[in-house]
Parts: sequence; C-alpha cells; structure tokens
Amino acid sequence: MTLRTPLRPLTRILRAREHGENPDAIERENLRLRHEAMRDKMRQRAETRLLLLAMCFFAAFITVGLRMSTLAASEPEEPRIATSGSAILNTRADIVDRQGRVLATNLVTNSLYAHPHEIIDPATAARGLAQIFPDLDEETLLRRFTSDSRFIWLRRYISPEQEQLVHDLGEPGLLFGPREMRLYPNGSVAAHILGGAGFGEEAVNAAEVIGVAGVEARFDDALRDPARDGAPLELSIDLTVQAAVEQVLAGGMVIMNARGASAVLMDVHTGEIRAMASLPDFDPNARPAPLTEGEQADSPLFNRALQGVYELGSVFKMFTVAQALNEGVVNPETIIDTAGPLRMAGFSISDFRNYGSRLSVTEVMIHSSNIGTARIAQMLGAERQQRFLEQLGFFQPTLVEMIEAPSGRPLLPQRWGELATMTVSYGHGISTSPIHLAAAYASITNGGTLIRPTLLLQDGPQNGERIVSEEVSEQIRSILRNVVTEGTSSLGDVEGYAVGGKTGSADKPRPNGGYYEDRVLSTFASVFPAHDPRYVLILTLDEPEIVALGEARRTAGWTAVPVAAEVIRRVAPLLGLRPEIEPQDGFQLSSASE
Repeated sequence: MTLRTPLRPLTRILRAREHGENPDAIERENLRLRHEAMRDKMRQRAETRLLLLAMCFFAAFITVGLRMSTLAASEPEEPRIATSGSAILNTRADIVDRQGRVLATNLVTNSLYAHPHEIIDPATAARGLAQIFPDLDEETLLRRFTSDSRFIWLRRYISPEQEQLVHDLGEPGLLFGPREMRLYPNGSVAAHILGGAGFGEEAVNAAEVIGVAGVEARFDDALRDPARDGAPLELSIDLTVQAAVEQVLAGGMVIMNARGASAVLMDVHTGEIRAMASLPDFDPNARPAPLTEGEQADSPLFNRALQGVYELGSVFKMFTVAQALNEGVVNPETIIDTAGPLRMAGFSISDFRNYGSRLSVTEVMIHSSNIGTARIAQMLGAERQQRFLEQLGFFQPTLVEMIEAPSGRPLLPQRWGELATMTVSYGHGISTSPIHLAAAYASITNGGTLIRPTLLLQDGPQNGERIVSEEVSEQIRSILRNVVTEGTSSLGDVEGYAVGGKTGSADKPRPNGGYYEDRVLSTFASVFPAHDPRYVLILTLDEPEIVALGEARRTAGWTAVPVAAEVIRRVAPLLGLRPEIEPQDGFQLSSASE
C-alpha cells in the first residue's frame, strides 16, 4: 500500500510559524512536488507502452515480410477452405478405359427449385415450365405453386439451355442450385459395365453423387475418396473394341431374330476383359427403373454376360475332354463307343445325328457327340468331375469387379450321381454365366493356368495355379481348331486369325419343368489365334432363329457362330493382331505393336 505525503504536515507548519513564515507556501510547495512526481511516473508509463507497441509493430512487420517471402518462393496453389460439420462430398473421380479415354466424368450444372410464396404469376410460371420440360404437367405445377409449400424441387439437374429458358421466364421464385452430375459421354457403350450413378444426400447448393450399379457402385468409396486427388479409375476395356463388339452383336441379334445377346472378350493371359456386352442395353445418362413385375431377365438393366445363369450346352464338352486328357484316361486318338441311344436310369442320351458307332476323342469333339462325351465322363467319375469343375471356378460366382457379380451364382445338380455326371459333361444339368465360361476356356487354352476375369488394368500375366499340362492345352487348342475347320463351327473361320472354338445349343428350360422344343440358347466359345491364343470370345444368342436352306435354324452353328466370326473379323485388327497365313508348329503370332 502506497502512503501519500500530506500537503500540510503539522511539524513543518509549527516550525514555519516560529520563524514567521507563511504556512500556505508549504502546501503549495508540496503540491508542486506531488504533481512533478505524478508527471514523471506517467511519462515513464507512456514511454514503456510506446516501446511495447513499437516492438509489436516490428514483430508483425517481420512476420508479414517472412510470409511474403515464403509465398513468393513457393509454387502457386488454389486456396482451401476448411469447414466444420458434415458437408456433402460432391467430388467423384473419372472412369477411363485402358487408353485413358473418358467413360464417365462429372458435369457442372444446376438444379431447379421453387419458392412458391415468391412466385409473382403462378399460372404463367407453370405454363412456361411445362413448355420447357414436357414431362412436367402444367395443372400439377399450378396446384403446387398455389399451395402452402415453401419449397418445391422441380428438377434435380438441368442443361445450360434449359437454365437460360427458365431465366427468360423472369420469375423470382424459380431458383437454381449448383451441383455436379455424372455424365457418360459415350451413351450406351459399356452401359452394363459402368452401371450408373444417382444422387444421394442432397441440399440446395450441393448433391452427393453415388454409384447405383456396375463398377460405379463397386468402387463407389474409392471414386469419392478425396485422397485420390483426381486420379481416374482405369478399366481394362478398350472403348473402340467395346463399341465394335456392341455394334456387331446388335446387328447379329436383329438378323438372327434373337430375344437377347451377350458377348465377353477376354485376354487369356491377363484375364483383362477387353469388352463385355449385353443386349438389350440402356443409356446410363437416363438409367431406366427396374422392372416391378415379370422376369428381371427381360429388363435392359439385366446383364446377361454376368448375371445370366444358363445351361450352355456342348461348350462344356471341352472341359470333359481336357480333364480326361490331363488325367491320362484317354488321348486324342482313343476310340470311344458312340453307339446309341445311351440309356441311363430311365433317361436316353442321343446325338443330333448318327455319326457312327465308333469315334476318336477328337472326332467326338468335332461332331459334338453327346454319347461320346458321356462315355468319357463315365471314365472320370462324379468325384473327379466335380473337383475339376470346382477348380475352374464353376461352383462360385466370379470375382469380377462389379456389384452384380454375386448374383451370377452357378446352379449345380442337387444330386450328383452317374446320370448327372454324364449330362453335365455336355452342359446340361449345370447352369453358369458366359463370364464363367470365358475364364474357364482361357484357363485351359492359355497353357493350362487358372485365370480370374478382371475389369481392372493389369501389368502382366496372372500366372495362376496349373489346371492342365501345357501338352494337354496344346492338344485342346488343336482339337478346337479342328472343330472350326471340319466340324460344327465351320462358319466361324476367319481368314488370317485361325479361330478355334466349340458350339453349344441348349434347349431352354420351362418354368414348370421340362424343356421347350423350339427355344434354345446358342453359344459359341472361341479362342484366337488357336495356335497361340491371345483372346477368348464367348458369344450367346437367346432364342435365335433364322431361315436357311429352306428351313428354320436355331443351332449355334447357324446363329451364334457367324456373328462371332464377324466380331473377330472386326476387333482382331483393333487388338493389334496381324492377319497371318496359318502357321506351322513353333510359329508365334506377333501383335502389330511389337
């Protein structure tokens, strides 16, 4: 506590009176001294404050100068705004093909909404919007504009042209909200692969774009991950090849009067799917709604190549022969008893034609003998047959990177006895998808190693587990080539590309049991070039029928095979394969890029 000196101290007053001095002078003197002391103290305090303020200004100047120097020496970048709360994430990476061509991207656009209480002329606004958007009803809009609603969504997204037309209406109650939408610049090309996207969480000024099918849904989290920093998702498909496959398949479907069609083109060494098509298809920019009644297989959204599970018929004979060759049960020249019909457990197995009572294993494949294949399956037995087919992946859905993949689960015999072993050997009693078949054909013909189909760009061969020996793989390739040059697939030969393959014409099952007599699923499973396979093509037509040589033809040799041949003729050059004279042993086909 500070003690103040009194202005009139008693002792000094008494002393002053004794000496005849004026006591008031003492007070004035003390007051002067007090004021001087206060003045000195305040000056010192002010000087201290000025010094501190100067130091603060100096420090700020140094800080700003250093920051400016740092910014001047660094690379320029866009400023980033940090916000708290759960903001809508509206960024989504592009999807590109193996050449970097855009398959899916984002388009900045606007949504359209209304504040009815701000609309000046509801009738004019309703009439104008109905003219701009024909799917909007004028009476419904007028009723909504004159209701008590404070907010009405009109369109989730609009084009720049539509936005300008709405602007021209001059209604203050019609408002726009910025957002991004998913754009597929190639329309329906690769529609089933891409799947499509829609809006998730929405607000007036933003909308969350989420995948609803295909790779868009399968890689939804990755495509929305900001850590990708804009890096696109690279698929294995080739846009040019995909478009060519779809074009030829669509034409073949019309010519063959088919109900539907599918095709899978795959690299036999890497497992990369270069093209996968299913018809009828759709435009992912305007994805249709799922069917609410009837069979989903009739919907354009249904992917026949992946989700379609069918009895594929005689294309399965290749697996029976390959297993028998690999296990030493037969060789290509082994004679098989094909006298028929073959009766088993009350059922009769017969051939399409009588090819004789004795055929070699190669001839069994060339003539597609059901009896001969069933005989070979009897030699193998049910247990070994199941183990081989399971090893090829026929017991589980494929692992291809699409959200629909689990739905393509094969249908197996409930009771796998001797009769089932015989019918499965030629593709009846077991239902699988075309993409299963593509992977299995690739695994047998690529030298004998297991292949898993993939839609992602790979950096080399898969080198999977061994399924059959290289010798057996070579024997199978030779047999498949003979099927085309001498057997049921003669219309599948493409000059310069040595196509090898096997046909399959399976009667379609009735919903209540039994099979239709006039409806088939025709399939051609092919590899090319057969002497040095690079690609496998599986092409199916649903219920084809064509009139040739005066009668109706439904079998794969007349329907699926010529369409597949045209596909190979179109896409082989696009894949970089040179047409060559059919080589002798030891020849290796080179690609145009080598």
